[in-house]
Amino acid sequence: MTKRDNTLLKEAIGQYWNEHIHDLEIVKHDIGTLGFFEDLDEYRFDKLRYLPELVDFSSFKGKTVLEIGCGAGIDLARFAAGGAIVTGIDLSQTAIDLARKNFELRGLKGTFVVADGEALEYADGSFDVVYVHGVLQYTADARQMAREAHRVLKPGGQFIGMVYNRQGWLNIMSKFFKVELEHEDAPVLDKYTIGEFKTILTDFDDVKIVPERFPVKSRLQGGLKGLLFNTFFVGTFNLIPRPLVRRWGWHLMAFANKAVR
Repeated sequence: MTKRDNTLLKEAIGQYWNEHIHDLEIVKHDIGTLGFFEDLDEYRFDKLRYLPELVDFSSFKGKTVLEIGCGAGIDLARFAAGGAIVTGIDLSQTAIDLARKNFELRGLKGTFVVADGEALEYADGSFDVVYVHGVLQYTADARQMAREAHRVLKPGGQFIGMVYNRQGWLNIMSKFFKVELEHEDAPVLDKYTIGEFKTILTDFDDVKIVPERFPVKSRLQGGLKGLLFNTFFVGTFNLIPRPLVRRWGWHLMAFANKAVR
């Protein structure tokens, strides 16, 4: 892809996320109110029950944390509440405005900037942690974003990220039931195998990939498909011992380090 094409694609990505607030369909309160952000938090961590089990947001007190693609700052607020010194960037001005409002209403401190995660304006070794959950799959060049995340990490720093599993259950179900994935109309939506994700993270050391995100009842799907999914599929799938189905987890969580040379 040429530099010009890449620039145009990033503009399209930024515009798309200016117009699409993640999980907006489930909120009960007006956009920008405390209730709105609480709705987003409750839904996110109901859907992603695994996340606070794998990431102890309260354990980063005093650490500098950069979130690339921070959205409305839902995850970053948990880092900040635990005492982390946080910075959030996003291509979307809408996202940055919401994140600032979220922190203001919660009485939290954070720095928020509209910026490109593939060309970070931070010096080498600026952060203890770089968090990129659900963003690499929507960016123009995931490998370049990973390079930048590695560059701005301090030696010994930690990378935490997530991409969608091309072999995951939700991808299979969406094709079987002919139901589009959320944000399937985004300018970029890539899915990866574990091997492909490791290739993206080739600059890092001690890379660990954990397949997660197994079926929970959907609040978005209605009708017969929703009934079948929530009543039969979710219950049946979760009766299967997790080791037998782990490789089909929809989210591939990565934990990696930047080596101390």
